[in-house]
Amino acid sequence: MLKILRNSWALFLGMSLIMLAYGFQGSLLGVRAVQEEFSLTSTGFMMSGYFLGYFLGAKYITTIISRVGHIRSFAAFASFASVAILAHSIVVNPITWFLFRVITGLSMASIYTIAESWLNDRSSNKNRGSVLSIYMIILYGSMGFGMFFLNFSAPENFEPFILISLLMSVALIPILMTKRKAPSFKSIQPMKLKELYKTSPLGMVSALLYGIIQSALFSLLAVYATSMNFSIFEISIATFLLAVSGAISQWPIGKLSDIFDRRKVIVYSTFAAGIFAVCTIFASGQMYLPEGLSTPKTWFYVFLILFSFTSLPMFAIIMAHTNDYIPKEKFVVAGAGLQFVFGMGAMTGPLLCSIFMNISGLNGFWIFLAIFHFLIGAFGIHRMRVRETAENPDSQFTPMPESITPLGMELNPQAQPIAEPTRSFDEFRSSLERRLKQINVFINLDKVTKKDK
Repeated sequence: MLKILRNSWALFLGMSLIMLAYGFQGSLLGVRAVQEEFSLTSTGFMMSGYFLGYFLGAKYITTIISRVGHIRSFAAFASFASVAILAHSIVVNPITWFLFRVITGLSMASIYTIAESWLNDRSSNKNRGSVLSIYMIILYGSMGFGMFFLNFSAPENFEPFILISLLMSVALIPILMTKRKAPSFKSIQPMKLKELYKTSPLGMVSALLYGIIQSALFSLLAVYATSMNFSIFEISIATFLLAVSGAISQWPIGKLSDIFDRRKVIVYSTFAAGIFAVCTIFASGQMYLPEGLSTPKTWFYVFLILFSFTSLPMFAIIMAHTNDYIPKEKFVVAGAGLQFVFGMGAMTGPLLCSIFMNISGLNGFWIFLAIFHFLIGAFGIHRMRVRETAENPDSQFTPMPESITPLGMELNPQAQPIAEPTRSFDEFRSSLERRLKQINVFINLDKVTKKDK
């Protein structure tokens, strides 16, 4: 572990600063949109720009990196992200913010791709799991703590936007100052959608629906909380609990999926998440009333933690389930295909959820999330009836962040075949016998020489 940190500290430090800025930015824009009285539909449209940019970036960034190089690309796109957030504070309307969000999404997809290819280059088959674990802790932990920066200054001021830009800019320093050579780069093409669906219908459909869930959840939770009259500190707590509890739950839920049929774990987890989403509606009660009249938010936080605990590991379980039906050498391309489908769903999530909230009220946010979780669970039950469980010893659960790029899929230690030995056992035995004969000859010669003397 210490060796990994020593070899990649500059990259980990840079990514932690970027994720602090990213976590801060998502909550800040949601709160500011409510204060600027953007309609729910306009807010959803604006927030969806990030996922459109991310989708485009994940698809085309490999061409740019291969032409320009890792370090220059990283510097350029981190600068783009830094400028884009400052521009939010200058021109305040949903259309321009949508365009700025597209730039941010494009930049973040590029940053993730470069970071993950760098980590993959510095990893070996023995330590990929440890590298991926550290990377996940940094992503979720930094993003969660970044959300507390909302308390730094009022969202209507310039200072929060300047702080985000500052963090983005400072993140460049350790990476640009590193002496280590940039990694070699290769492009990974995702599995064709037809082949992916034929391989795992549940994997592909679940990835699409889960993309809708995740993008709506992280984009609009702060909007929901602000509209429910949460204080800035209470919004910070809600968003922090969402990120951190989801990261912690990866390991226990993942272990269950290795012990039991993964489809059962998907079904139970999605239905549980849907139920906890409904429970948050009852917990919301009178929370929206002014201070002194509103009900405590303790139960809301409890159900939010339980919802996150059962929902956020889902992408990694879907990936492991898909790997159950394919050979080991296709793990990476299948994962890239799932990420592509996930991105297609994510582009529509915030807009669809905001329209639903506009029709059914603020708690439509949780109803929307519950419906899509139930859809995944229902389709899982259907697939269990028409297809038997597959036993693939090469497929095991590996915690993966939803933001993982196709190159990041290679960090999965299960996707890395162990190198074949250069010589067979018979060849090794023959070589050993020859050497032993040579040694015996030398020993006999030595004995003869001593007798002659």
